[in-house]
Amino acid sequence: MKAKLSLIFFLMLCLFATGVQADKTDRLIRKANRYFAPLPQIMPGSENDTPERIELGRELYFDPRLSINDSQSCASCHPLGNGRGGMDNRPTSPGARGEFGDRNTPTVLNAGWQSSQFWDGRAKDLADQARQPILNPIEMGMPDEASVVNKLSAIPDYVDAFEKAFPEDASPLSYDNLAEAIAAFERTLRSESRFDDFMGGDKTALNAQEQSGLTLFIRHNCVRCHDGPLIGGTLLEKLGVSAEFHNTEDPGRFRVTGEEADRMVFKVASLRNVAITGPWFHDGSGKELSEVVKIMARIQLDTELKAQDADAITAFLHALTGKEFETAAAVSQ
Repeated sequence: MKAKLSLIFFLMLCLFATGVQADKTDRLIRKANRYFAPLPQIMPGSENDTPERIELGRELYFDPRLSINDSQSCASCHPLGNGRGGMDNRPTSPGARGEFGDRNTPTVLNAGWQSSQFWDGRAKDLADQARQPILNPIEMGMPDEASVVNKLSAIPDYVDAFEKAFPEDASPLSYDNLAEAIAAFERTLRSESRFDDFMGGDKTALNAQEQSGLTLFIRHNCVRCHDGPLIGGTLLEKLGVSAEFHNTEDPGRFRVTGEEADRMVFKVASLRNVAITGPWFHDGSGKELSEVVKIMARIQLDTELKAQDADAITAFLHALTGKEFETAAAVSQ
């Protein structure tokens, strides 16, 4: 009889503990929805994206003929497929002539929801961004817009594709339309994660350590800059608020505006897919994600994270990896 009562008591304790944990998870889901949002289904600007325009953008995105020596495409620095997260995982990237840029390549995944493009925010949207690398002397190296248009005009398939993608334009094959087509394709690069399921009410989408990391992420006020559907990507902020960043050679947005207030100001990175898009920081100097978390806590929030807390936050950041990449990783194991 005593053994039976002990078993009943044990089962009641287990049920109570399960109920407490479920209630705690419910509260965390509600709290998460105050600061973040599930990834929207449609990117801004996609209302005019036709299948023909998207397909043309896809062809242009992967075509090395957009470079001066037919060696460099958008996909060279922003590879897609085969588990690649929309960037090349280099500190900085080589261009068509082998010269390296001085900033880390951001991921193109989900980029259309950002408020601006490039680390210094100099492009207002995806089309504005797409125009620039092709003419950059270090990146793709084409001398001017006319040279790009003339090059593509000599390729019959492109003449036909531009006419189908922009049927109402008097001159369909233009540099503006090239940029808009690439942007249309990039607006399809949506990468949803388990975190979206968690915010939608799936209590099992994040494990205990990931939930602990989310709690710490909110508690330490990482959400001051990293919030919304992209967990970042919408602000330009000074890097080194509480302590100086270890590399001050690149002045950030100061290059664009020349205003002293913009020195060391950079776009706040989206944290979606952050675990697979290292190395990190604008200069690619961050080698380990947990160390990057500690550095950001120290220089932005004046907080020295314990190793256990940094590991928990890092685990949460891994939960922001797109489901397609987690599936590929599981298949490859």
